[in-house]
Amino acid sequence: MVTASGSVPATDSPSADASASADASRKRVLLAAPRGYCAGVDRAVQTVERALERYGAPVYVRKQIVHNKHVVKTLEERGAVFVEENEEVPQGSIVIFSAHGVAPEVHDQASQRRLRTIDATCPLVTKVHKEAVRFADEGYDILLIGHEGHEEVIGTTGEAPEHIKLVDGPEGVAQVEVRDPSKVAWLSQTTLSVDETEQTVAKLRERFPQMIDPPSDDICYATQNRQVAVKRIAPQSDLVIVVGSTNSSNSVRLVEVALEAGAGSAYLVDRADEIDPSWFEGASTVGLTSGASVPEELVQGVLALLAEHGYTDVEEVRSAQEKLLFALPHELRRNLKES
Repeated sequence: MVTASGSVPATDSPSADASASADASRKRVLLAAPRGYCAGVDRAVQTVERALERYGAPVYVRKQIVHNKHVVKTLEERGAVFVEENEEVPQGSIVIFSAHGVAPEVHDQASQRRLRTIDATCPLVTKVHKEAVRFADEGYDILLIGHEGHEEVIGTTGEAPEHIKLVDGPEGVAQVEVRDPSKVAWLSQTTLSVDETEQTVAKLRERFPQMIDPPSDDICYATQNRQVAVKRIAPQSDLVIVVGSTNSSNSVRLVEVALEAGAGSAYLVDRADEIDPSWFEGASTVGLTSGASVPEELVQGVLALLAEHGYTDVEEVRSAQEKLLFALPHELRRNLKES
């Protein structure tokens, strides 16, 4: 008999003892879903792939197209050349802007060098850029919640530099100064922890009660979905493995969310060969997920390694269905039609 809570009543029978022992030794994987590529990342990677097919190598990409070492290396092998700034791109060449977005001055620099640009900025990031411009035009000081130095933050700030003030988490709220407390709005980097952003907004509102919200939630749907999925598997997991690169904000956040949600331990790895087998000691349940810029093949590599260590029972735990797709950048679509 199973109780309403799902637990088995205690009994002194030998068969029950054997069953409890078997459960304790059972090794399983809780595989989070959704995981991996979001619509914006899929669009950005496809943009580089289709550009290489259409124009041939080299195709230049300003910054990493997405924050994943494996993806960048794979595209490099196909002929993509990743640069830090437009000045590194030969005049007249094609340059693709990454999914994280760029400031208007970057577009201006590209025009001055007669570069042919393809903008692979995620449409959800573009939405935040447009919100920043609108708030600035209406005379608001904009409190941008995000991490200093992140490419998305740099790009958004560039839309209205005189109006935007960065708030790097709840601890940064006390230092914020505005011109008029009655004319304040907030925006956020799309890849943050939902919980941390809510905490920051709450603290900001204590200081600025008249602060207004963006017209819609800035946190990316995929970021939210992946965090919700991790919260579902973490309380049951002795160990959570997040596949993703260290410069991927959303991947780093997944590790933090897993620990906050009750995981025994949590680690970020780029691929299976970075996993330390000692992590498995005493772990009967391993949770597994991946950041929004991670191809599924890397997750499958981790599953294969886990199977080698006896974790052959894999249960997918799904918290949402994702069907959103973004069209390729219009510059590329136009040229593909002409070919």
